[in-house]
Amino acid sequence: MAVEGEITVIGQGARLEGTVVSAGSLRIDGAVKGQINADGDVILSPQSQVDADIRAENVMVSGRLVGNVIAKGRAELGRGGRIEGDVTSRTLVIQEGGVFSGRSIMDQQAQRVLQGQQAQQGQQPKQGQQAELRQPQQQAVSSASGEAATRPNATSPGSSERARATQNLQ
Repeated sequence: MAVEGEITVIGQGARLEGTVVSAGSLRIDGAVKGQINADGDVILSPQSQVDADIRAENVMVSGRLVGNVIAKGRAELGRGGRIEGDVTSRTLVIQEGGVFSGRSIMDQQAQRVLQGQQAQQGQQPKQGQQAELRQPQQQAVSSASGEAATRPNATSPGSSERARATQNLQ
């Protein structure tokens, strides 16, 4: 994931609570609790501790994230990284040693989620787009060895809260 332009850094000793908004890219080395919205990429370094929902162009997680990710492009879980929450993106990469516990929403479902966001923000869908029925989602669980398995409509601790939060985003 190539980050271009200005990058805002939240340092290792910093602890932020609330909504973080960045017009560019954001790198988090410290702790954040709340909501993260970036027009560029969001990078969570290995020492980061984040309890927040993230909306960005691309998201790279090498630290610990509890919350949902909505990435317009690519979501990547690096070696040693951990995500406990749902990931909505066009592309999802889980490196060996990454741990993912949640649902992955990709392709057409991701497009619908992103279009729903645009509609909520007052943007109109492009001409010719139609609403589609949602198909059952799958939950992916990845172990530290990088092996992944999917289960239709599986639940995990806190998943009902994350599911409600995801539904609210749609």
